[in-house]
Amino acid sequence: MIFTDRTDAGRRLGEALRPLADEKPVVLGLPRGGVPVAFEVARALHAPLDVIIVRKLGVPYHRELAFGAIGEGDVRVVHEAIVRMSRADEEDLAEVERTEREELARKARRFRQGRSRIPAEGHTVIIVDDGIATGATAQAACRVARAQGATRVVLAVPVAPPDAIAALREDADEVVALSTPSDFAAVGEWYQDFSQTADEEVVELLSRSTGETGEAHPGR
Repeated sequence: MIFTDRTDAGRRLGEALRPLADEKPVVLGLPRGGVPVAFEVARALHAPLDVIIVRKLGVPYHRELAFGAIGEGDVRVVHEAIVRMSRADEEDLAEVERTEREELARKARRFRQGRSRIPAEGHTVIIVDDGIATGATAQAACRVARAQGATRVVLAVPVAPPDAIAALREDADEVVALSTPSDFAAVGEWYQDFSQTADEEVVELLSRSTGETGEAHPGR
């Protein structure tokens, strides 16, 4: 299945997710590329849209190895086994977290432009990205949403490799993928237009979605 662009992918994904509309979900897009897809999903479900901002915590001197992740609301998910294996100094680990929290806060301010985060607590949360490669960021997002109090976590993407989908079912209550090609190599090859999503587009789509739903925190 080839998608024209992220808007096309989002519209198709929104159709597939329509049965979830009765759960009055909150739709959370992973910035940046996941937000145009999530915008169309939120529109299809008449649901509020926000970003879910996660930062992976990399082991000092081996930053590609994540020992955990952080999210807004002081959420912290840590893989204790990796921390022990890394034998990293506690001060160095704390410095990694401080740096990533600063970046997380900066991105939240940039994307929301003063709006408050839509709380996940007590809601079905649909986490949307434009595709999954390794699944590490999606996994972190699912765990952060769960830690923020989501009652049900649904991960939804247009395309992902079958092995990543299988692994992510351990962290999400449901995983929805429109296409799971066995010959998967990269997300971009399944889009005709996979140009980079700018910060400004994320800001605009969040603002437009707020206007369409009438308010950022609809009464539920």
